[in-house]
Amino acid sequence: MKPMKTVTKPIAMIMSLICFIILSACASGAGTEPASSGSAKDPSAKKIRIGLTVPTLSNPFFVAMSKGAQQAASKFNAEVITVSADQDLAKQTAQIEDFITKKVDLILLSPFDSKGIAAAVGQAKAANIPVIAVDGFAEGGIQTVVMSDNVMAGTLAGEYLAKRLNGKGNIVIMDGPPVSAVTDRIKGFEEVMKKYPDIKVIAKQNGEGNREKALSVMENILQANKKIDAVFAINDPEGVGIKIAAEQAGRDSEFFIVGVDGAPDAVTALKEKKAFAATSAQFPNEMVIKAVELGLQLKEGKTLDAQVLIPVELITQENVEQYRGW
Repeated sequence: MKPMKTVTKPIAMIMSLICFIILSACASGAGTEPASSGSAKDPSAKKIRIGLTVPTLSNPFFVAMSKGAQQAASKFNAEVITVSADQDLAKQTAQIEDFITKKVDLILLSPFDSKGIAAAVGQAKAANIPVIAVDGFAEGGIQTVVMSDNVMAGTLAGEYLAKRLNGKGNIVIMDGPPVSAVTDRIKGFEEVMKKYPDIKVIAKQNGEGNREKALSVMENILQANKKIDAVFAINDPEGVGIKIAAEQAGRDSEFFIVGVDGAPDAVTALKEKKAFAATSAQFPNEMVIKAVELGLQLKEGKTLDAQVLIPVELITQENVEQYRGW
């Protein structure tokens, strides 16, 4: 029996040593996993800094965009600085220059003036800071543009208006700021109108994208025209201004209004089931989240498409209760 003891004792010691080594290795590796740069799950990772400049924060659309920026900040472990240009090209130019001075990693630009902002975009490009346009193209060397399918927005509005008029009537077009989002909406709308020669555009003026200006312009249009059947507004703030002008003139039952945005005020107006009849709804928060996502892809060396279009939906008095809103 003695030979058995001399064999089992060394074996037992070896087995104990192996177990100790395995346990030590498991303990040292516990809880470790590769860190993911820019991930919200890795709070120790360096936050990327993003500058977002919008035309104005008095428009709920751009407020929703700023909320999207905060959602993106949380999702992608980023710091987002949001500023309002207050519909001033010089101010938006200065804001981009300030972002360059701050050495942000990415600039998101919702342009007030697509052509006028080109020099500032060029400065950012020279500083190796990528610029992604949101809700409208900008000249000067942007990486890509994320926006609603604005031609589709105008098309949906035009088709609704033409169908409701049975292809005949007098209409007004309320234009807006000189940005691609607006010109694309007008393009989509006017392409539809070409199919209906009996629909006459009796006035086309610039409401500058805001309620007060559109109200004032519409007051003049109402004075100059005795019969109006419908109005297309390039955004909902204009549409609400037109609605107010019609009510003040006692002509709100004479014509209906179609806008673009899907803004909270438009939702309220649609639920009233009066003059405000429909809007091509956008999703501004989704635009910004997508823009940040693309910016991160750019940092990883990926090539981006020239533009990324977010689909729109036509919201009417009939389906407004199902609309998810901003």
